[in-house]
Amino acid sequence: MRSLNRFRLITFDVTNTLLQFRTSPGKQYGEIGALFGARCDNNELAKNFKANWYKMNRDYPNFGRDTKPQLEWQQWWRQLIAGTFSESGAAIPDEKLTNFSNHLLELYKTSICWQPCNGSVELLQQLRKELKPDKCKLGVIANFDPRLPVLLQNTKLDQYLDFALTSYEAQAEKPGPVIFQRAMEASGLQNLKPEECLHVGDGPTTDYLAAKEVGWHAALVHEKSYSYLVKKYGEDIDRDHVFPSLYDFHKKISDGAVVW
Repeated sequence: MRSLNRFRLITFDVTNTLLQFRTSPGKQYGEIGALFGARCDNNELAKNFKANWYKMNRDYPNFGRDTKPQLEWQQWWRQLIAGTFSESGAAIPDEKLTNFSNHLLELYKTSICWQPCNGSVELLQQLRKELKPDKCKLGVIANFDPRLPVLLQNTKLDQYLDFALTSYEAQAEKPGPVIFQRAMEASGLQNLKPEECLHVGDGPTTDYLAAKEVGWHAALVHEKSYSYLVKKYGEDIDRDHVFPSLYDFHKKISDGAVVW
């Protein structure tokens, strides 16, 4: 872990970095939909969830936070859920929609829907053990709605973290620079410099390149090959800072095999 001693702040993305879905949203939505009498094909749901996710992010960025007039984040999800089911051939009646979407919103705060990614708990435990809390802070930077703190409590990851910053709270999403600046402020560390910060995530653009753009160091956790990543995202990705999993990242930094 000596290679991490230079850092005063280490942050992580959440989805597909620290936590992952137990089953795809399509399957999960299908199971809950069936309880409410809305039966449809899970593959259709998965496809339409993805399409509605992109549409809502395009039309109402940051869960509605950055929209004028502002769209409440619960309403943002209600619209996404309604669109996903109606396009899958099982529209949720208006009188059931609020209950149905609230049920899903509550469920996605829990370990029923989420589980730690391979190696995330072990890595956080080790970091907490080896890095002195007054010297190095651990945090989360995520494009997420306000449910994140409760989710981190319910999955027991909050015990390893000093703070969790959501795009909703920061009023700024990755890959923009503002959320990284807010994270430096949230750390509470005096005279913190960008080169003393490390961000770890699975998004080549939203995590790795975004962090590098603001002068941070970055590690990319991604199952695709280095040649694929360079071809798709450009030469700014450093081969030595790409890891197939957090488990692999943990092993390499423990072995002193990573140079920043």
